[in-house]
Amino acid sequence: MKITTVLAAALLLAASAARAQDGTSSSVKIKPKASSASHARASSGGLQPATEVIDAPTTGVLDNYGYSARSRFYANGGVLQYLSFGVYPGINLGASAAVDGLIGDERHVRMRAPTAQVKWRFYEGDNELPSFAVGFDGQGYRYNSGTRRFNQRQRGFYVVATKELGAPGLEIHPSFNVSDFDTNGVFGSLPLSINIRDKATILVEWDNINNWSDSRLNLGLRAHLTSNFNVDFALRAIGAGGHYSDGVRRGPERIVQLKYSSAF
Repeated sequence: MKITTVLAAALLLAASAARAQDGTSSSVKIKPKASSASHARASSGGLQPATEVIDAPTTGVLDNYGYSARSRFYANGGVLQYLSFGVYPGINLGASAAVDGLIGDERHVRMRAPTAQVKWRFYEGDNELPSFAVGFDGQGYRYNSGTRRFNQRQRGFYVVATKELGAPGLEIHPSFNVSDFDTNGVFGSLPLSINIRDKATILVEWDNINNWSDSRLNLGLRAHLTSNFNVDFALRAIGAGGHYSDGVRRGPERIVQLKYSSAF
């Protein structure tokens, strides 16, 4: 009886050890903190986080050691190039530079001064509250040689939130920004993004909200060719009229944008 008891106990211990090695033993699991849908897809091997809609930011950031290269082709043969890096968990640094007239038969090719970007996603969000990020973006659009400033001012300092709106893939990214501290004007942005089975994303943006005449309605479609590479087709400043001080029309403007994201 003693030998039988010892053998039975040994068999039970061996079976328990085998289950532990196979990962089938029961254990207490701690539920992870909820995060935005875009970051959840990225962490599960899906798409890279969307760091912007068209012009407006989201709370999405590149992962630590991540990087992205984004090329925007805009009116009159212009190219705007961005480089961004995940230098620390939740913190991205980047730079951008525009070259007017680079593509096509434009005679005057001019590179504009490089600018910097930084974003800190300081709150991941949960089931009730959105995620939050603060940042700075010094890149403007449509440079005015007469005033030596961009006709469409840089975003400057901003605060942005991202929240899924009930339906899977539908997210809102409201933000407020101060372009510069000379005027202290506060602007708003109200973008929506609708992800369709990770194949495409519909982009809707009401940007630069301060007064009706200067606000911009932007619409676009993002095609996800791979999990790391996407192509955007967008129309900016729909319905805008009039001219800037240098004679350039206020809108609309067609753009194409390529973006590649990965990690070191």
